[in-house]
Amino acid sequence: MPTRLAAVVMAGGLGTRMRSALPKHLHPILGRRMVDWVLEAARPLDPSPLVVVASPDTATSFDGLDVAVQERPLGTGDAVRSAREALSGADEVLVLSGDTPLLTTELLDGLLGTHRESGAVATVLSFVPDDIRSYGRIVRGAAGGLVAIVEASDATPEQLAIGEANSSIYVFRADALWPALDELTPANAQGELYLTDAVRGIVDRGETVAVHVAPDPAETEGVNTRVELAAAAAALRDRINVAHMLEGVTIVDPASTWIDPTVALEADSVVHPFTVLRGATTVAAGASVGPHVVALDATIGSGSLVGPFCYLRPGTVLEDSAKAGTFVELKNTVLGEGAKVPHLSYMGDADIGAGANVGAGSITANLSHHPERGKSRTKIGRDVKVAVDTMFVAPVTLGDDAWTAPGTVVTDDVPANALVGFAPRQEVKEGRGGNRDG
Repeated sequence: MPTRLAAVVMAGGLGTRMRSALPKHLHPILGRRMVDWVLEAARPLDPSPLVVVASPDTATSFDGLDVAVQERPLGTGDAVRSAREALSGADEVLVLSGDTPLLTTELLDGLLGTHRESGAVATVLSFVPDDIRSYGRIVRGAAGGLVAIVEASDATPEQLAIGEANSSIYVFRADALWPALDELTPANAQGELYLTDAVRGIVDRGETVAVHVAPDPAETEGVNTRVELAAAAAALRDRINVAHMLEGVTIVDPASTWIDPTVALEADSVVHPFTVLRGATTVAAGASVGPHVVALDATIGSGSLVGPFCYLRPGTVLEDSAKAGTFVELKNTVLGEGAKVPHLSYMGDADIGAGANVGAGSITANLSHHPERGKSRTKIGRDVKVAVDTMFVAPVTLGDDAWTAPGTVVTDDVPANALVGFAPRQEVKEGRGGNRDG
């Protein structure tokens, strides 16, 4: 009979060292909350169930997941014990910390492999960081086996000198975990129930606790401060960018380029410095994006040019060889094949036909005069030539091959192959300037 694996993610702490009203585990990193990175690492292992332990204030933040509520922050042992009912029936329980966003599925798979091959009752994931800071220490016996995990606040000077740290990630045989948690008492300076003491209890009963050492200590680093949050974000940024570059994407300056994990880039696309690609954005082969571009949930077609200094908002689609240029903002707009909005324009809720060109300073005024009707669309046909400083008061449609004159306010539909506009001509009245003789 196959072993049933369940997983629990501890995400109930407030994270006071973040100095934030937002709980630590909910701080965003590259389009995901910190805890979501941990959940994504666990999901390929197919744990059933996958449980999040949350505080009462954040229990509603995890739609689609099993949630256990830790009523009071009484330590890691109490957090796991809060999930006992939800984890009923599991043979193995993988315990994860919600503040380790660099965790990978491969590392967790290695941990499970060590646990199963060793026949251990519990297995601890350890790591050897360059700076061990306040991590709990892994105390080993003369034969190299685990003796105890000691929190830094409770450690002796000799124990503090140990370089191997506890990651707060474990896998337990379920029939050993629950009795060990039942025996916990708050025998520490903080008056909390430590999961590490449950490990000690298993060792004291003479049962085997294995240790799996992380090959890359960075993957197990926890986040407790804004400084560590920024470092984790940079590491994830680099991991994402390297993966794209190895798949054939040119990223000119990876250190200044931020790409969400949900973004898709095809080989032979180019991303220039200081570009941020977010959400469900896709970039096709031959497209060039940046520098200084922000794109959120946008579709950028093959051969398209975006930027510099361009903002693509949700719902924007650039078909092949389209251009959104300097200081251009597009929102919920389809820019047809070969169409151009080269500079200094805002197009929102618009359909712009193939080959059309929108001159500088042009905008769509897309909010209906009747607010209850919401936004209205502007439809600009194929090969339309929009002169500078044209305003489209939606809803309005311009037929194919139409032209607008400079400074035009388009309030009504324009037929194909027509010229619309003719703003008031300049008048000069001499002697009416601001200068006066003494």
